[in-house]
Amino acid sequence: MSYLNFQWDPNKAETNRRKHGVTFHEAQSVFYDEFARVIPDPDSSFGEERFIILGVSEEYNTLVVCHCYRGDDEKIRIISARKAEKRERKQYEDCRYA
Repeated sequence: MSYLNFQWDPNKAETNRRKHGVTFHEAQSVFYDEFARVIPDPDSSFGEERFIILGVSEEYNTLVVCHCYRGDDEKIRIISARKAEKRERKQYEDCRYA
């Protein structure tokens, strides 16, 4: 297993945990899901290119994680994370079990 380098704002992480019930520590585990899907997030890309990853965490939650890459793509900066909605879980399952 290769190790990825993550970063995030601690204040944002705490706000996200309170609002969505998802920690950024759990969110980073989605990046190790071999079936995860990464898509561009042009609607949220102001001044930097952002992406959304949809995958299953180590806690077996299907999560949607907004992130960007920093430092020549050496670091993954987590911006937000939440549990996937029903239609998003279905999208993930449809791709995974296709």
